[in-house]
Amino acid sequence: MKKGYIHVYTGNGKGKTTAALGLSVRAACAGLEVYIGQFLKGMDYSELKLPEYFSNITMEQFGSDYFIEQNPSEEDQKKADIGFKKVEEILLSDKYDLVILDEILVAVSLGLVNSDELLNAIKNKNPKIELVLTGRNASEEIIDIADLVTEMKEIKHYYQKGVQARIGIEK
Repeated sequence: MKKGYIHVYTGNGKGKTTAALGLSVRAACAGLEVYIGQFLKGMDYSELKLPEYFSNITMEQFGSDYFIEQNPSEEDQKKADIGFKKVEEILLSDKYDLVILDEILVAVSLGLVNSDELLNAIKNKNPKIELVLTGRNASEEIIDIADLVTEMKEIKHYYQKGVQARIGIEK
């Protein structure tokens, strides 16, 4: 790829991470090098097995064993800081063709990742890297800098009927 574009998958509906993971599989099957950094996540998700099936996918988590919805702890901040420093280096390198920053938009909205620092990292990224940002609450600045923005809108969800996250479907 000569030019990498910036994708944003945002909104309150299900499917942001799923879409990004689907793109990662497609890219890996095409022989591209893929990096997935999951912010706010430290739980055991089925997608963590991707590197077992694809040697050209690297995955790391920068979160706790619970999903933060508000009031992040000092430990949450440390994990986000470690993750963002790593991602800054990756975005400048030429090691990966596709970089996915899962839930980074939520990390920004919670104040765990500085919005200006993220915008700077995006602007200065290696131009060949295709970059995907996922999470609710994408800011106008992020939307403006993106080349592709998809909003997932919840119309109806079985969570409302008490269905918990299921292995292989939601986790």
